[in-house]
Parts: sequence; structure tokens; C-alpha cells
Amino acid sequence: MIHRMTLPRVWLCAPVLLALVAGEASGLSAQQAAEGCWVRGSRDGLARRPSPLDSASVSLAGGTVQVCYGRPSRRGREIMGGLVPFGEPWRLGANEATTIRMPASGTIAGVEVQAGQYSLYAVPGEREWRIAVNGEPRRWGVPIDEGVRAKDVGSGIVSSMRLDSLVEQLTLRLEKTGPNAADLVVAWERTYLRVPLALRVEGRSRD
Repeated sequence: MIHRMTLPRVWLCAPVLLALVAGEASGLSAQQAAEGCWVRGSRDGLARRPSPLDSASVSLAGGTVQVCYGRPSRRGREIMGGLVPFGEPWRLGANEATTIRMPASGTIAGVEVQAGQYSLYAVPGEREWRIAVNGEPRRWGVPIDEGVRAKDVGSGIVSSMRLDSLVEQLTLRLEKTGPNAADLVVAWERTYLRVPLALRVEGRSRD
């Protein structure tokens, strides 16, 4: 059964949701918002990209987790089940692969990981999404072929929910849920999901 929900109080509506993104909320440039993110080629053209590079981060007891991703816009298109087909791998963003940096060992969508950087991709469904954690972070986001999947660390299933308000631009953010835990919140069009992650303090990295 698809979960239907109004936007939680923290989201309010699509314009407020977009204002929560680090680059827009603080007035950072595209390069500043993507600091620490790998870019294929020169960074000079970041501000001119139709799907800008952005990032989100959260400070936990085990260190700072950072996600880097490209932000495509809907632009009148059908996204889920259309531009993003159900049952097929999707890079969870645009341009470079979406990545997550874990400062300590822990879990992403229930997948055990060591400290380091990983790429993420998704297999969307109408009710559930499979989130894959991949060991190769520095790659272009497509194709997600056998060579890419051979480097998967593992995958986990999360439920998707339907929003009442439309989200024009793909938005990823990290919401702290405990001293060592957070959710990667994904919202686009009318789809909303939360991918849980956690750190182990005893596994804290030195970088």
C-alpha cells in the first residue's frame, strides 16, 4: 500500500523545502555548495549546469556525513514511472554518481560499510525503493551496467511515500535522528523517502 502524507511540518511546502538546501539557504555559490565533492573535469562550468551539483551534510558523534548529487528539475515532465522508470537502476541524481562520505564504519540502508566514500543508486518502485551502495564513488552516474554493479557493497529496501505538494527540483538532505544516526531524505515530484544511516563511534576515521 502506498503511504500518502501531507508534507511534514519541517517541509511545509515546496518553496520552503528548496530553501532548506545548503546552497540556496546560505547563498553559497555552486562551487562552495559542492565543496568536497568530486567533479569530472573542470569546476568552472558548475554554475552553468542545467542540473547543478549540490551537497548536504550532517554532523554526528562519529563525524560529518556528506552527500554530493546533481539536482535535475521536473520541467513539466512525468518523473517517477516516466523519466525515472520503475524497476530500473537510476543514479539518484544527475551528472556524476551520487556519493556519500562516511567518516566512520556504520550502515547505509542497513548495508554494513567501512569509513570512506561510496556511490549510491536506486531501483525505484511504486511502493518500495531498493537503495544500492557501491564501492566506486568517482564515476559518471550512467550507465549502471554489470561493471558498476559488480562493485556493489550491498543494498537495502525503503518505503516510498506520496506528497500532496509538488517538489520541482530533486532535493536530498540529511536529517539527524540520533547522536550517531540520520536519514537521507529524498524528495522529487510527489515522491518522498527516507534512507537510514548510522555511524559506529568506535570506528571513527582520522580523515
